[in-house]
Amino acid sequence: MFGAIGNGMITVKFFSIIREALEAESLELEWTPALNDIAAVKARLIAQGGAVWNEALNQEDVLMARNHRVVLASEPIADGDELAFFPPMTGG
Repeated sequence: MFGAIGNGMITVKFFSIIREALEAESLELEWTPALNDIAAVKARLIAQGGAVWNEALNQEDVLMARNHRVVLASEPIADGDELAFFPPMTGG
């Protein structure tokens, strides 16, 4: 549903309760200049994935990372990046 042949690709990973809700650990997504930041990727995933994806990715406390670094949704992305969506982690 999400992967395609074309320009470059980005990898999107999901962790913990988000992975469980989406029943997906990761996916490959065709990168295009229109996918210029994490917010655009999230919007595309929700548009293509439907209500379950909207609920899982639009939670207020969902964290996002680009290439293993926590970032804001406005973080620019490029071909070959690895993105991740995950809930806040607690320690003890």
